[in-house]
Amino acid sequence: MRKGERRILPILRTRRTLWLLAQRQIYPPLVMRSELKLVRDLAQRKHRTEQGRYLVQGPKLVAELLSSGLPLDALYATEAAARRMHLREATILPDHELERMGTLESGNELVAVVPIPRHAAPGPLQAEELVLAFDGISDPGNLGTVLRIADWYGIRRVLVAEGSVDAFNPKCVQASMGAIFRVQVQVVDLAPCLDGLRSAGATLYLATMEGRSVFQEELKRPAVLVLGSESHGLSAAVRDLQGSAIAVPRVGAAESLNVAVATAALCTEFLRQALAR
Repeated sequence: MRKGERRILPILRTRRTLWLLAQRQIYPPLVMRSELKLVRDLAQRKHRTEQGRYLVQGPKLVAELLSSGLPLDALYATEAAARRMHLREATILPDHELERMGTLESGNELVAVVPIPRHAAPGPLQAEELVLAFDGISDPGNLGTVLRIADWYGIRRVLVAEGSVDAFNPKCVQASMGAIFRVQVQVVDLAPCLDGLRSAGATLYLATMEGRSVFQEELKRPAVLVLGSESHGLSAAVRDLQGSAIAVPRVGAAESLNVAVATAALCTEFLRQALAR
């Protein structure tokens, strides 16, 4: 080795060490594999139930989450996403780890882990309150969309029958477009719950194909608007409650309306009548 090389190699080693340390700051090795597995498991309902947590993904929803003030257990981001959104407390991971962790088809650059909120059993409705109730909704996209509709119309409580799709399913969370942060979703034994709310003074409106045109009905509040699944409608137990049956009148030949479309149409008339009082 020539005399000059002895001075250069230690410098090169030092620079290499600094570079490696910088990479460790970008991709922390302290995130344990078991922790990442727990996060990946949240794509499945049983693990969400066991852990009491769910996933919020993508820049738009994570930005809404952070502005909502809701607690979160963890936030994972790519280096580029963290810099773009000025995130100071995110755990930075390589792109491929975020792709494995997230459930989106593409763009898994931000993943938040959020505690599932716990709400008390549904109590009496406030004077002008409107609550939505869904009897057997099974599609996560539909449930997410009706939560978004509830949010649009200022409805703060949604009741979902036991056995329905999980409101914290990643597809439902995405479809809600942030509404799930503002609308309380409660899973209940629906028929007894509705009966109790009626006894406490709420009017029950059952959306059925055979119901009276909603445009001819004087809609009272407080009220619970109950909708069934598109394929099966309302269950016998809910029908037996004998609430006021209402419908969106059909003038064409379509067999039925999607539950989200029917929800929007009925909520529009509830709002119109409330504004006209």
